[in-house]
Amino acid sequence: MEVEGLGWLLVPLHQLVSWVAAGAMVFGGVVPYIPQYRDIRRTQNADGFSTHVCLVLLVANILRILFWFGRHFESPLLWQSIVMILTMLLMLKLCTEVRVANELNVKRRSFSDFDTHHFWHWSSFADYVQCVLAFTGVAGYVTYLSIDSALFVETLGFLAVLTEAMLGVPQLYRNYRHRSTEGMSLKMVLMWTSGDTFKTVYFLLNGAPLQFSVCGLLQVMVDLAILGQAYAFAHHPQKPVPHAVHPVSAKAL
Repeated sequence: MEVEGLGWLLVPLHQLVSWVAAGAMVFGGVVPYIPQYRDIRRTQNADGFSTHVCLVLLVANILRILFWFGRHFESPLLWQSIVMILTMLLMLKLCTEVRVANELNVKRRSFSDFDTHHFWHWSSFADYVQCVLAFTGVAGYVTYLSIDSALFVETLGFLAVLTEAMLGVPQLYRNYRHRSTEGMSLKMVLMWTSGDTFKTVYFLLNGAPLQFSVCGLLQVMVDLAILGQAYAFAHHPQKPVPHAVHPVSAKAL
């Protein structure tokens, strides 16, 4: 009787929890990049952040949106992709402006050069936008032609979440190559880990496509590996190389 009497309270409470969870899904992925964005603006140095993280997330979320046209999934996941694309473009804009301002007497590079050696390392934010639009156009056209193929749609969904699962790999590789996590926001990685854990649990509880859950678990594992690097390099720092020309020469995106 008491449980039935509380029904008027449990229903709106459940609805409130659902809204909060949906809001966390839409905007939670953006939060980890706030401390990194602020660090870059404060120091005017973007060397510690790999812009390939932006590339991975842009590709993943564009593919996820295209996947939605073939197999509708929950709206919060769709809006999450839109918000994340806008966030990554803002990160790219800041990183490009800071890097170009710090580069002296360096040849200007553009997307229209079609130079694979300098891919994703251009001198203007407009070049990144052109690349994103070109990829979206080609991927969208292929999806339009193949949207009736169940195999294509499922493969597209798998590629979308697998690409997103590889989000931390560029940062993981950069840390390994330099044997350091200097310039990387530890807060960002901690938020990655908590956010990806929440997201994976959300996938499992809400019956999201299997690809989402499997790749979510993989993403959490990569986050933990980066945290392991931060701990290892902090307690066992790399010995300085004799006769180094300048410590900045060891840094690169």
